[in-house]
Amino acid sequence: MPYKARFLSLLAGGMLLATTAACGSGAAQTAAAPGGAAGDKPTVVAAFYPLQWLTEQIAGQDVTVQTLTAPGVEPHDLELTPQQVAGVGGATMTVYIKGLQPAVDEAVEQNAADKGFDAAAAVQTLPATAEEEAEGGEAAHEHEVSYDPHLWLDPSRFAGVATKLSERLAEADPAHAQDYKERTAKTVAALGALDQEFTKGLATCSTRSIVTAHEAFGYLANRYKLKQVGISIDPEAEPSPARIAEVAKVAKAEKVTTIFTEALVSTKVAEVLATEVGAKTAVLDPMESQPSGGDYLSAMRGNLTTLRTALGCTA
Repeated sequence: MPYKARFLSLLAGGMLLATTAACGSGAAQTAAAPGGAAGDKPTVVAAFYPLQWLTEQIAGQDVTVQTLTAPGVEPHDLELTPQQVAGVGGATMTVYIKGLQPAVDEAVEQNAADKGFDAAAAVQTLPATAEEEAEGGEAAHEHEVSYDPHLWLDPSRFAGVATKLSERLAEADPAHAQDYKERTAKTVAALGALDQEFTKGLATCSTRSIVTAHEAFGYLANRYKLKQVGISIDPEAEPSPARIAEVAKVAKAEKVTTIFTEALVSTKVAEVLATEVGAKTAVLDPMESQPSGGDYLSAMRGNLTTLRTALGCTA
């Protein structure tokens, strides 16, 4: 049954006030329609963790914020339950990145087209690599995106998203416009400080090449003048032997000492590659899920520490 038909069926049955079920493991979260269990507060649905974090910083106590992607769940292949689709339809706004999660794109397009906030439309994006275009295939053309969606890994761009999101929240809830503006100023300042830490911390390094399990760090590499070499485009796909050989050649030529893995993806290929080139492995967090401890800012600072060690940075 199409998403729209399922949504109308749930609405007719009085089920708009629903539970946002976690996809995979993780605790379920309540997704209430505005004016329901959440009281008179606006309800904003965030597609996954970085957008949830940013929305919470700006919204404070004036908005009920829910997420579609449970902690520990890889967001790219998220499938939504009928209850989650109903939550998107009933929310004041859904904050997402078009092209990252096709199920979320479809839910917004069919049930909340006038209430979606596409973070990728708020800032200048980077183009997708040729490999990303090839991997995207039909799905990429269906959703009409040709950019790298991982924009939250550049704090300066993420600050731009914060400003635009604040304006949209103020339009939806004028009574708290000044509160949103003040909290946004603090959030933008925090992201600016983080950006300066990365700029200074990565200014002088013995190598500027990062070999990653998944090509998620294009924005970080672009912002801080690093070169990303991804083993795989799709975090759940096995790279071809030819691709592994190509990456190994680059890693040796660039004298790479560390192959970066990530928490939600198998480390097997990265470990094999590290052995072949005489490197070690370390986790570089693409921030696609909520950290087990801390938040976006602390996890990004953890990434900076990891990068400085791996790249031999001295500043």
